[in-house]
Amino acid sequence: MTSAPLAARLRVPSGPLFFPVTAFGPDGSVDLDAYRAHVRRGVAAGAAAVFACCGTGEFHALTPEEFELCVRAAVEETGGRVPVVAGAGYGTALAVRYARLAHAAGADGLLAMPPYLVVAGQEGLLRHYREVAAATPLPVIVYQRDNVVLTPETVVGLARTEGVIGLKDGLGDLDLMQRIVSAVRTEVPGDFLYFNGLPTAEQTQLAYHGIGVTLYSSAVFCFAPEIALAFHRALTTGDPTTEHRLLDGFYRPFVELRAQGRGYAVSLVKAGVRLRGLDVGEVRPPLHEPGEDHVKQLAQVIERGYALLEEDMTEDQ
Repeated sequence: MTSAPLAARLRVPSGPLFFPVTAFGPDGSVDLDAYRAHVRRGVAAGAAAVFACCGTGEFHALTPEEFELCVRAAVEETGGRVPVVAGAGYGTALAVRYARLAHAAGADGLLAMPPYLVVAGQEGLLRHYREVAAATPLPVIVYQRDNVVLTPETVVGLARTEGVIGLKDGLGDLDLMQRIVSAVRTEVPGDFLYFNGLPTAEQTQLAYHGIGVTLYSSAVFCFAPEIALAFHRALTTGDPTTEHRLLDGFYRPFVELRAQGRGYAVSLVKAGVRLRGLDVGEVRPPLHEPGEDHVKQLAQVIERGYALLEEDMTEDQ
């Protein structure tokens, strides 16, 4: 575990937030060597943090033992250069167990995934996340998506909870997010963090940035770090020309391809990592691999994205 507080290290990231895929071998078991290589490459490419075993990392498909091995491997490969945040989810008892495994493996924080299956009321959700936060000393980021839709009042309660440092939004309701940001700013002044956690968050980040949500996850960084870095740099420096060029020429076509299959927010990313030369294996069921035609289209989209970067470099010379 690194010594600097997680919130301070995430507040103004030096690069994209990296959500590595989890590598599996031909027999379906975790391939730690490939996973370590993937993490190393991401950190070397300029990731500001590693979010291990989260959604893109197929948290749902990992046993507790595999989870701990992968988190520990991510911690070892980062060597304290960037923080490691690990997923924790399912019902409260299992979420607490995963939180403790992450703490034992040396993680710097937790991304609290939605509870399994149930559609709970606000009181139950608040109690759930407070119990997860109380289980370890690790700071917690709560992930709002699917069956977890939080009211501004509940997020105010979370912001007042010791150990809860932020909210990641995978819902996409900007009106709700604006009201959440406003309520927390009014009721709990401080540095509560907000993240855009929608799939391919770059596609919506200009809108999120407008309501004060400056942090976002980047699955694209897994397979095209140079493109993700260029977009992040354009956002940071205020370069709308590059933002629009990459959105129009790369991100929109990628998002349209991603929409062609259920689960492609993970399996298409994993295919992209393989296309870029690192064999991280296939996704585990119930996810499925993209079709051959979709993989070919993905290769074309990636090629076009890198061509856009070369065009930018030529224009700058």
